Amino acid sequence: MLKDQGLEKHKDEIFARAHEEMTKALAAVANFPDAIYVDGQILAHLRQDDAAKKQFEQFVKMRPEDDPNRQRALRYISEPELARARMAPPFSITTTDGQRVSLDDLKGKAVLIDFWATWCAPCREALPHMREIAKKFQGQPLVLLSVSLDEDEQKWKDFVAKNGMTWLQYRDGGFKGPIATLFAVRAIPQTFTIDADGVLQDQHIGDAAIEGKLKKLVGRARELQAAETPKQ
Repeated sequence: MLKDQGLEKHKDEIFARAHEEMTKALAAVANFPDAIYVDGQILAHLRQDDAAKKQFEQFVKMRPEDDPNRQRALRYISEPELARARMAPPFSITTTDGQRVSLDDLKGKAVLIDFWATWCAPCREALPHMREIAKKFQGQPLVLLSVSLDEDEQKWKDFVAKNGMTWLQYRDGGFKGPIATLFAVRAIPQTFTIDADGVLQDQHIGDAAIEGKLKKLVGRARELQAAETPKQ
């Protein structure tokens, strides 16, 4: 897609051509929400923020409230500069304890997503480190989400309970699961760190030393929270 080429090469002329293509597509089929959303992103990269906002506003009107892309579009309307950032893909899931978790609802907090499976030996070896991170950052503006690629739901639930994995847990069902697909996961264990604005920072395959990065992201999240707290 031309938009992806523009992102890769940082060339406005590619984004301009992509916008022309989207304009033609929307002239042929006006009621095409995904094209409107992508065109908003393209216009944002061209720094045509007012035009981008109009596209995102149109998209919001066309999508249901629980659509993760609708939530993301609302953020782009208020903060169009985010549409130019390397944002983590939006998603919404229900964790094992029944919590509905949307990435954009976690705005203001750093996020660590850990892709793993019970059948993965390196993942099991990394578990004590994940447990240590969950304990060390408890009560701080960090959300730890483990996404399992297990197919066997009961085996996964038993493993989580037995190993005291008390942080957020979700089973995606395999490498072709919706969340693994969004993040293009091809190997595990793999972690993704996301800042308080939802911008993707790092990804690591294996049990990499990520605590230093997390401390910086949590510190930044604290600064944002302090700035947004009304002064007495």
